[in-house]
Amino acid sequence: MIDSDSRLPRYVFLSPNEVEVYRTATDKGVFDLITAERWWRDRRDYLVSRGYDLRPRYHPGWVPSWKGTLRDPTFCEDCISLVDPHVIDALRIDSSARVSIKCIRKNAKEIEIAKSLTSPNLLEDPRNHCVPILDSFPDAFEQDAVLMVMPYLCPFDDPPLQTVGEMLDFMKQTLEGLSFIHSQNVAHRDCASANIMMDASPLFPEGHHPVRRYFSEDGIYPLTPLSRLNHPVRYYFIDFGISTRFAPDESHLVTGAKGRDKELPELSRDVPYDAFKADIFILGNLYKKELLEKYHDLDFLSHLVTAMTHRDPNRRPTVQFALSFFQVIFETRNSYTLRSRLRPKDENVVERVVYDTMAMARETFYHLKRIVA
Repeated sequence: MIDSDSRLPRYVFLSPNEVEVYRTATDKGVFDLITAERWWRDRRDYLVSRGYDLRPRYHPGWVPSWKGTLRDPTFCEDCISLVDPHVIDALRIDSSARVSIKCIRKNAKEIEIAKSLTSPNLLEDPRNHCVPILDSFPDAFEQDAVLMVMPYLCPFDDPPLQTVGEMLDFMKQTLEGLSFIHSQNVAHRDCASANIMMDASPLFPEGHHPVRRYFSEDGIYPLTPLSRLNHPVRYYFIDFGISTRFAPDESHLVTGAKGRDKELPELSRDVPYDAFKADIFILGNLYKKELLEKYHDLDFLSHLVTAMTHRDPNRRPTVQFALSFFQVIFETRNSYTLRSRLRPKDENVVERVVYDTMAMARETFYHLKRIVA
C-alpha cells in the first residue's frame, strides 16, 4: 500500500477498512466506464490526431489512480464519469483550452445553421449569442456521424443567479440573442432552459472540473464561485438541431412537435404554426418557470412574461418589441434594486435570515470599497 501524500488534505484519504471496501468495489467494476464512456474512449487516439485530448479516465488501458493507495476515489479526478452520453469535455492540445465535443448525425442541419450564425463577420455583432462552432470532422468509426467542437460552457443557472441585476442581465442577453437569430431568418425552435448556457470562466478564475463544477480541476478542492454582478458572464444559445432557416420572403410557418417545452399551445405535427412566435413563447416560459415562479418580488416582469406566453400566438410580441419593452423595465431599476438578492420562494425562515444578512454584509462592503476608492 502506497503511503499518503502529506501535501494533500486529510479528507482525501481513507481508513484501512474503507480502503478495503473501495478496493472490492473497484475490483467488481463499480467504477468501470459505462457504455457511453467506452464509446468515447475508443475515439481517444483519433481525437488526439485531430488536436484534442480526453481526461485520463478515457485513455485506452486506463487504470484507476486510486488502486494501491489510500486515496478516496471520490476525490480522484479519474473517478468522475460522463453526464451527457453525446457530449464530452476535452482539451485542445495546442492551447490547453477546454472544449466540448458533441456527436451528431452527418445529415443534421445543426452544424450548417450554427456555422452560418457564427461566421466571422456575424460574430462581431454584440447581439450574437450563438455558440461558436470551433471545428467539425467525420467520426472515425461511424460513417453517418460527425464530431462537432464547441467552447466548454455551463448551464445558465449553475452557479445559480444571486441578484436582480444578474437576472436582468440574463434576460437582456437572451432577448438580444433571440433577436439576432430572428434577424438572420432563423427560428431556434428549442430555446428552452437546457439550451441556454454560459461561459462561467469569470466565476472560476483558477478553473474548475468540467463535470464536478464546484471542485478544482483535479477534483480535490471545493470552490466558491465569484459573483456574476462583479464578474459578468456571457450567455449562449446552443443546440440548433431542430432549428429552421427561412428565405427572406418565406412564411415562418412550420410543423413538428419536437422540442423540450411541451407547454407550447400550438405545438403540432400536422397544423402549421409560426416558428418565431413559438420561440417567443418558449423563451417567455423559461422566464416564467425559472425566474418568476422561483423568486419573490419579480412582479415588475409579469406584463412582459404574460405577453410572451399568451396562448394566442398572434397576441405575442415580436422579439424586438419584447426587447424594447424589457429595456424600459430595466431603466426603471435603480442600482440598489439591481444589487438586491434574489429570494427563492422555497427558502425557509432561517435560510432567509442567514442569506439576507450575508447579502447586507456584501452590500456594506461594496459601498465601503467605493468610499475608500
